[in-house]
Amino acid sequence: MLIKTFAGTLALASVVLAGGAFAASGDQESIQQIQHIRNATVKVTYGETTFLIDPMLADQGAYPGFENTYRSELRNPLVGLPMAATDVVMGTDAVIVTHTHLDHWDDAAQKLLPKDIPLFVQHPADAELIRSQGFEDVRILDDTAEFGGVTLHKTGGQHGSDTLYAVPELARALGEVMGVVFEAKGQKTTYVVGDTVWRDEVVQSLERFRPEVIVLNTGAAELTGFAGDPIIMGKADTLRVHRAVPEASIVAVHMDAVNHMTLSREELADFVQDEGIDEQVSIPADGETLSF
Repeated sequence: MLIKTFAGTLALASVVLAGGAFAASGDQESIQQIQHIRNATVKVTYGETTFLIDPMLADQGAYPGFENTYRSELRNPLVGLPMAATDVVMGTDAVIVTHTHLDHWDDAAQKLLPKDIPLFVQHPADAELIRSQGFEDVRILDDTAEFGGVTLHKTGGQHGSDTLYAVPELARALGEVMGVVFEAKGQKTTYVVGDTVWRDEVVQSLERFRPEVIVLNTGAAELTGFAGDPIIMGKADTLRVHRAVPEASIVAVHMDAVNHMTLSREELADFVQDEGIDEQVSIPADGETLSF
């Protein structure tokens, strides 16, 4: 079936656009765009400021599958980038790493990104790690920060259920994560939720910021032995988010690119159509750009 984009709310660019060189509309308003690259890697552009979020830039099959996860025999990434990795980096003003798992911050990104690029992380431990990789301008997003005319707000979440976090080894492996809310004058408030399941922290962020655009990681990734207990959102959570903020446009990503995802774009598209929310949920292909 066809995977729909928003009717009226979203104008989908029909060509893959590299870096910050987005095609502007004929009006004089500042642009706001989200380009889905692959996996959880997206570029968020507010006006003249472009953020690259969770860059995983390796070639197809560069890494072994994640141990003790669904389909761990497959190599990651499952698919190639839709453009050259250098084009992904082009036009980036700052990088946001929501956490340092390989599928959000990989060796290829570390090698390719300029070492002096501004880079936001969730806490001192991630800052220390990334500084040790040679990056010079690492900033901890404690609560709120300003960059390039954009206000960034740190949001919370949990990379799996309380059941998983009750197992010390799993709690250490899953670690801490963050999301980010973007605000700027004249722009629609955008919430990049990050690698979390449906949690009170997510509800609180939705209620506080009332985002008009929400980027969800919806691949329902699973660990071995915990079927049905995903470590990120899936179909049901997509519906929960819509019901919490029914006026918001949802952009669903983090599918079809790493081994432990159990939910595909096609399956999610069928679900949102069956639920009658396919006009509110966009499921972009790798490389597609959405304008708001």
